[in-house]
Amino acid sequence: MSSTRIRVRRKKIVLLFFSLAFALLLTELFLRLIGYSYPLFYVADYDRGVALRPGAAGLYQREGTNYVRINSAGLRDREHAQAKPPDTVRIALLGDSYCEALQVPQEQTFWWLLQQKLEACNAFPGKHVEILNFGVSGYGTGQELITFEREARQYSPDLVILLLTTNNDISDNLRALKMTDDIPYFTDRNGELVPDNSFRDSAGFRWRTSVTNRLTEGIRDHLRTVQLIYYVHMLAKLKLADWRNRKRATEPAPNQPAAQTQHLITVDNMIYLEPRDENWREAWQVTEGLIKRMHDEVKQAGANFLVVVGSNPVQVDPDPAVRQRFLDYIGAKDLFYPNLRLEQFASRQQIPLLDLAPRLQDFAQQHKVYLHGFGRDIGNGHWNEQGHKLAAELMAEKMCSAENR
Repeated sequence: MSSTRIRVRRKKIVLLFFSLAFALLLTELFLRLIGYSYPLFYVADYDRGVALRPGAAGLYQREGTNYVRINSAGLRDREHAQAKPPDTVRIALLGDSYCEALQVPQEQTFWWLLQQKLEACNAFPGKHVEILNFGVSGYGTGQELITFEREARQYSPDLVILLLTTNNDISDNLRALKMTDDIPYFTDRNGELVPDNSFRDSAGFRWRTSVTNRLTEGIRDHLRTVQLIYYVHMLAKLKLADWRNRKRATEPAPNQPAAQTQHLITVDNMIYLEPRDENWREAWQVTEGLIKRMHDEVKQAGANFLVVVGSNPVQVDPDPAVRQRFLDYIGAKDLFYPNLRLEQFASRQQIPLLDLAPRLQDFAQQHKVYLHGFGRDIGNGHWNEQGHKLAAELMAEKMCSAENR
């Protein structure tokens, strides 16, 4: 190849490089101008697979738009000293994305409002109330148990509240239903829960804990363009997860109208049915075992324990006709089947339980309001501001009553 051709090729490469750099610069400036961000809120965790990233901050924009800051201990919460202040009742809150509540400002979350209401009603005479939020999106009951053992217990709580969301908490506790190898599980072996930490050997976990990934995390913190790439990647993963759910879906009840037979029942919707296969029976068995073990460990630590059952969007849809069509479609008898099953289990084990869903449904129907969802997706997703407010009121109503003190 002649020297002239080499020089021409080099010029083209240099021109291409600067063109790409200029395009990336314009993209970066544009994203900053419109206020776009998709910060890295999560980090790999050796015990739980994933945890909130200490000190992370930025806009959360998947459901509404909200500025989020994670404290130095990796909690979506204000800062807390590990040593319990004098004359203070500490409440540790365990749960998933409903507790994490990235969708609403911190001051409008149910746990923030609950703390204020418990102070106002003097639920613990002569004591201040401090609620610590250990919720993390995607957590199943197994990860919440580990969170109590490794994190929450170190703060000397007087009360531990486990918020259960039946939409996916039960299926999250079994690998065959969760369909991910990147988190810990527990298996039931002759009535004994045995931890499965094989996630530490998975390719995904090894990548997230690699030096290379930690370097890319630093770059992502500062470049909105890289954050956009991660956002697109996240959307692709969600689409893949939805495809997997549809692939694993089962046919609706055989007596359904012909117009509905092209639809399938996804894993999330099977929670309203009696277990149809061994996977669901095992998922329930493991979940109940985890709740009992958490209750026992909390009591051994000298604290009280309360299970609170939240709501799923369809359970509290304000239109009873919508709820009935959903029941007819999946061939279920009661939208509160998982709630009732948990209540019966808790009663047998003498575990205090508060089910919010029926009261939330009554309120939604009476006032014709949606307690889940934001904007164009109202009625779907997580609790909105009204949902959090009402959940706090119902929890405070129980905890402030004389018979529960």
